Amino acid sequence: MTVKLTDIQEARKLLQGVIIPTPILSDEKLSNEIGAKAFLKAESLQRAGSFKVRGAYNKISRLSKDEKNRGVVTASAGNHAQGVALAARLHNIKATIVLPVFAPLTKVSATKAQGAEVILHGTTFDEAVAYGKKLGEEKGFVYVNAFDDYEVIAGQGTIGWEIADHLPETTLVVVPIGGGGVISGVAIAVKNLIPNVRVVGVQSANCSSVIHSLKEGKPLEPLEYSPTIADGIAVKRPGEKTLPIIEKYVDDIVTVTEEEIAQGIYHCVQNNHLVVEGAGAAGVAALLAKKIKVKPDDTVCTVLCGGNIDANLLSRVLEQVLVRQGRYIMLKMLVPDRPGMLAGLLNHVAESGANVIEVFHRRAMWLAPLGFVGIEMLLEVRDDEHSRAVVKHLTTIGYRVEREGVGDWKE
Repeated sequence: MTVKLTDIQEARKLLQGVIIPTPILSDEKLSNEIGAKAFLKAESLQRAGSFKVRGAYNKISRLSKDEKNRGVVTASAGNHAQGVALAARLHNIKATIVLPVFAPLTKVSATKAQGAEVILHGTTFDEAVAYGKKLGEEKGFVYVNAFDDYEVIAGQGTIGWEIADHLPETTLVVVPIGGGGVISGVAIAVKNLIPNVRVVGVQSANCSSVIHSLKEGKPLEPLEYSPTIADGIAVKRPGEKTLPIIEKYVDDIVTVTEEEIAQGIYHCVQNNHLVVEGAGAAGVAALLAKKIKVKPDDTVCTVLCGGNIDANLLSRVLEQVLVRQGRYIMLKMLVPDRPGMLAGLLNHVAESGANVIEVFHRRAMWLAPLGFVGIEMLLEVRDDEHSRAVVKHLTTIGYRVEREGVGDWKE
């Protein structure tokens, strides 16, 4: 058994009036970067903040009356949790959700807000899954798999049908991969509906199991694993059902680093006014990093799988990217420890056109010479050229200036 196009068509009818047919947005900045037309399928704007409600609702709708009375249980890195909780609430049935203890607070709170019982257990998605299945066996709950289920895959495939309907000229579809549910469904749909389309999957380099699994012909854990800001695709093992579908329908798989994922998140916020989580931005990250071969006559559509990113993490990601782009700089100086010296320094910074974000006094930490104080300033500048002009201006006046990470202080 596998998923057929008719299964996706049936799921699409079932989901009418339940989900948002999310927009496909033109991305001019990304188009210029890759040299081809680029579009974003904004599932980050879906109900519950991700595509997951599609598969969860399709699965839960097809449960028997007895199964619905028993209630459902699932385990999730966060988005599937919200999708199942929402689908269960719409069907007026009980949902128990197991989340890893380090799941983002925003996803925990949002899942509870849908009326589900939330249990925090395990440090990884796989540990949460094991506990969720155990609960199902003990209490009779129906376990709703996050990706390794044909009805879930069919529900996710409705994304691909929408791409084919609204952007039939698409030649390349880019989809993030965790356990493989969404790329399986999308690939089946677009490969059947769009002639000669290519499908490329993207995994986090910190948790990349699919390439290894395809080589060995069975679902395997990654050779190496590290935490990733793309927690939505931090799945250590692809599904028994999804791996053969990926092998059949997906043309290529690439990986992206944490820095590239951060750049993808920043790009979506800065250029498209879309809040997108790390997993959702993985496709954009791969395109920006030139990990995917794109032809000038291509029409590329990448799926922004979700937007459930913790506000604190989003803030840190944006700040880090600004630092890497030279928009934020940290300068270190020694100045005489006398009244008015800091005010004078800040006036000179203002003359250079830089904006002061933070200022720190350092004495003991720097072992500053007696009579002097160390000053660290975080400044906002226009670009790297402007940052060099700021340093030159302060140096000309007579300050000893060093940028963070360049050289060490010497007396």
